[in-house]
Amino acid sequence: MKWNKLYKYPASTRSTVEGFRTYDVNDEKLPSVTTILGATKDQEAIDSINRWKAKVGEEAATRIKDQAAARGTNMHLHLERYVTGEGHLDLTEEGKVAKAMADTIIAKGFKDLQEIWGSEVTLFYPNLYAGATDLVGTYDYEDSIIDFKQSNKPKRREWIEDYFMQLGAYAMAHNQVYKTEITQGVILMCTPDNYFQKFQVKGKEFIRYQHKFLEKVDQYYNLAK
Repeated sequence: MKWNKLYKYPASTRSTVEGFRTYDVNDEKLPSVTTILGATKDQEAIDSINRWKAKVGEEAATRIKDQAAARGTNMHLHLERYVTGEGHLDLTEEGKVAKAMADTIIAKGFKDLQEIWGSEVTLFYPNLYAGATDLVGTYDYEDSIIDFKQSNKPKRREWIEDYFMQLGAYAMAHNQVYKTEITQGVILMCTPDNYFQKFQVKGKEFIRYQHKFLEKVDQYYNLAK
């Protein structure tokens, strides 16, 4: 794993209004990739979430969601500081769990990471959307977008289509602005009990998810009219 700062990524300001995140990039206010995906969820996905909330109860659902979000943020911070060589120490119980998850991703997922172009960088597609990816570089000898995910339990591939669309969105933005040819998306995922999963999407499948995301973009802007 080595750094190769090939591109100059823009500074950005993030803001969240009524739960929707936007990025101010180069004097443009753009919706985030996650905002677009959240606003255009299909009814099946919404019904699934509502069934889960009804099963565990609203209060428990909120607690589980907030705990997972905090743990994921902490895990990301450990990974980001590892990549930049700064290190991160958090001796709280949550911090210990997050560090163990990060260490699992490093041990099992970073061995195929050859080159890093940027970490926690803002990517944007002019006039359409923006977001921040965890890593961009070369993974398993292909130019890639890499994202870290925490999960309360192991995931099946068919459950994480939104993650693949997110990777596709970042790849399209990078290719458009920097004239690159990123051909792969990679998800490195870990659960609190340190079960590691790696998902790679490339080729025609990756292009299909890019097209699906562009359909979501059209839907989002039509809803905003």
